[in-house]
Amino acid sequence: MNLRDQLRGTGVAIITPFKVNESVDFEALGKLIDFIIDNGVSYVVTLGTTGETPTLDRQERLDIIDFTYDKINGRVPVVVGIGGNNTREVVKDVQNYPLEKAVAVLSTCPYYNKPSQEGIFQHYKAIAEASPKPVILYNVPGRSGRNIEAATTLKLAHEVANVAGIKEAGNNISQCIQILKDRPADFLVVSGDDDLVLPELACGIDGVISVAANCFPKEFTAMVNAGLAHDFTLAKQLNDPLIEAYQLLFTENNPAGVKAFLYELGIIQNVLRLPVTALTAPVHQKVKAYLKTL
Repeated sequence: MNLRDQLRGTGVAIITPFKVNESVDFEALGKLIDFIIDNGVSYVVTLGTTGETPTLDRQERLDIIDFTYDKINGRVPVVVGIGGNNTREVVKDVQNYPLEKAVAVLSTCPYYNKPSQEGIFQHYKAIAEASPKPVILYNVPGRSGRNIEAATTLKLAHEVANVAGIKEAGNNISQCIQILKDRPADFLVVSGDDDLVLPELACGIDGVISVAANCFPKEFTAMVNAGLAHDFTLAKQLNDPLIEAYQLLFTENNPAGVKAFLYELGIIQNVLRLPVTALTAPVHQKVKAYLKTL
């Protein structure tokens, strides 16, 4: 089975719960994993940026990977996030992280450095050649400061064998359409913009790696599945009540929004590591008010 078939549907960029003392809360992480899998998600992405990975030390990352494998125990596929702006360090990580039980690596576009398109191409080529697992590009210019242009994505897709897909979070449907038009037949294209998933499903994407599915796995997965089945009347009916949630999730910061929702659902403590802080009280009140409407 190719990656496009394995990762069709709803993936979750899972958060990292913390205890009040800011240590990793593995009990809450296990509770969250059961919650999202029991509500129908297709796969889990661990150590994405939603997991506050830049604030985790190396041992914490390794412990989270191993815990996630053990807790999921083959119920759904696991993708591991390994990225950064130092290509040599990312190459070392993909060679040394425990990836035997993963189906793929998700790697963000290098942030802060603002490389050229050629630099982006060479960065991913080096990672893909070193990785024991297929590599999924992650285009998120709002965080990285640099867009992976459609031409660069397609060059990687056609010329680098181990580049197997992209999480496209460029907030740009036109770019997404161009990639879908010219991608190889087995190249995975998923959305990274929860609020654009519905129209992008109509354009032909294979699914999503979602933030919202942490806290609304059943409703969000049902919407995605309806879209994949080309039932857009149902998909719209399921998506409309979630539009306000998408806005609240990203009003101030990710993952501050999703952690506020999960706290109100009784799954985690509302604790984040600096420089990220919890939602301000007025926005948190809107989260509580919204949940009462569901």
